[in-house]
Amino acid sequence: MSSRLLSKNLKIKIYRSIILSVVLYGCEIWSLTLREERKLKVFENMVLRRIFGPRRDEVTGEWRRLRNEELNNFYSSPNIVRVIKSRMRWAGHVARMGEDRGVYRVFVGKPEGKRPLGRRRRRWVDNIRMDLQEVGCGYTDWIGLAQERDRWRTLVSAVMNLRVP
Repeated sequence: MSSRLLSKNLKIKIYRSIILSVVLYGCEIWSLTLREERKLKVFENMVLRRIFGPRRDEVTGEWRRLRNEELNNFYSSPNIVRVIKSRMRWAGHVARMGEDRGVYRVFVGKPEGKRPLGRRRRRWVDNIRMDLQEVGCGYTDWIGLAQERDRWRTLVSAVMNLRVP
């Protein structure tokens, strides 16, 4: 990423197609915490700083690292956290599927058997409920809420902009 032989556009294409797809593999089922969100933002900024390199200060003439705002201006695509938060769009799509579809049955199904001892694991559905509560939507039946496409779309856009610069 720091090679001068490759253009910045090519480096960005490599980042989007290879690096980002590897990092985001399976992100639809992640239960993100604030700590993990920060780590992902730091990772993305680190890669973008490598791609865009340092800048020369116009006043002093010294080299300096790019600030986060400058990186956001140079890199026009949505940041990594916003991409992960778009999983709610997929959840609404699955919730609107018919009951005869396999994906829907897996989505609403309950596994049999005992869970291991200890604290209850945070599930993906719990993240959707938490995101909806943070936006101010107090619905507990989010599957029924997803049936209304327009309302669900506005909630998804509100969640995607939540805590994301």
